[in-house]
Amino acid sequence: MKEIILINIAGDDKPGLTASITQILSAYEVNILDIGQSVIHDTLSLGILVEVPAAAESSPILKDVLFKVHELGFSVRFSPIDIEDYEHWVQGQGKARHIITLLSRQITALHLSALTDIVAKHGLNIDRIERLSGRVSLTHENSEKSKACVEFSVRGSLADMASFRSELMQLANQHDVDVAIQEDNMFRRNRRLVVFDMDSTLIEAEVIDELAKAAGVGEQVAEITERAMQGELDFQASFRERVALLKGLDESVLAGIAKNLPVTEGAEKLVSTLKQLGYKTAILSGGFNYFGQYLQKMLGIDYVYANDLEIVDGKVTGNVNSTIVDGARKAELLREIAQREGISLDQAIAVGDGANDLPMLSIAGLGIAFRAKPLVKESAKQSISTLGLDGILYLLGIGDRYAIKEQSQVESGKL
Repeated sequence: MKEIILINIAGDDKPGLTASITQILSAYEVNILDIGQSVIHDTLSLGILVEVPAAAESSPILKDVLFKVHELGFSVRFSPIDIEDYEHWVQGQGKARHIITLLSRQITALHLSALTDIVAKHGLNIDRIERLSGRVSLTHENSEKSKACVEFSVRGSLADMASFRSELMQLANQHDVDVAIQEDNMFRRNRRLVVFDMDSTLIEAEVIDELAKAAGVGEQVAEITERAMQGELDFQASFRERVALLKGLDESVLAGIAKNLPVTEGAEKLVSTLKQLGYKTAILSGGFNYFGQYLQKMLGIDYVYANDLEIVDGKVTGNVNSTIVDGARKAELLREIAQREGISLDQAIAVGDGANDLPMLSIAGLGIAFRAKPLVKESAKQSISTLGLDGILYLLGIGDRYAIKEQSQVESGKL
């Protein structure tokens, strides 16, 4: 009769353990049913689920493993597994799987306790936990730009996804963390296009507000901008109203504002990494082409779609030369780019902060509300508020050890 045995080995990490143990198992023609290993602070934990052939006996196998493990300075535990229990475990592999990502500047036991309590309450099993963020030094003062991320792979059917998401959002709001949940399907690891809003997303400013300050109408325009981003005003009407207030502004002002655009934390690292991975990127902005094209050149963005600010004789006329890029147009442009690149919308990521970004966030396979207005954060499937734009890499399962190091183009938050 076949035997199934779980072998658990633990101790100080050193090379050669797995090779030594599997050599012993291979000598007895043992079948490996499952294997997993993790290392935390140089302490290794190795689990091997083995099937002992019917013609063999487990005693000499376990004896040889025990001697080798002790020789290498590890501890070992053997657990017999009932065939019926094993088959029940096998059947569980067909259950739905989700990835839950916990992000913050710092993750505490309280955060993990609150999250895992919700997971358990909804009947989900945690199969894997992995830290995606880099290690944190305790001897050097941590930067306010520190990052922490833990990814959970969970298994089980969610009877009430809406309730589950609601509880995760409450947790995020209460503890100042971000929590994302995604179905663990083939599209999660096969994204190919990322489209960004520009103002208050790729840059930490609303360009039209900066132009308005230079034109002496800052307060008037800022008030209209805020109401439009909150979804209180029709975007096209409010945009024309704001642009009209810029009439007479000297063209030279645009260059000065462009040179001092405050690029959002993590933007360059994110775009550089995406380019290395073969992603296409685009700016879909309700702002102005002049500034979008400036960012395109500096960051290496593939596409830019925004509004043309009419300038005659070196002066802003207060008119727009093109079809206004509002929410509906952003969604239309996302579809056009995806079709042009031969990419499914499920492979697209959209990132934005305002109400006019919701249409594109809703049709993208991964829609992310970034440091967004409350209405947008509540409506989008995913949101990031605590970290920079490079936190998006965590949602793609890309840990810090894989990400491209940030270059020196952006200094002190400015290009």
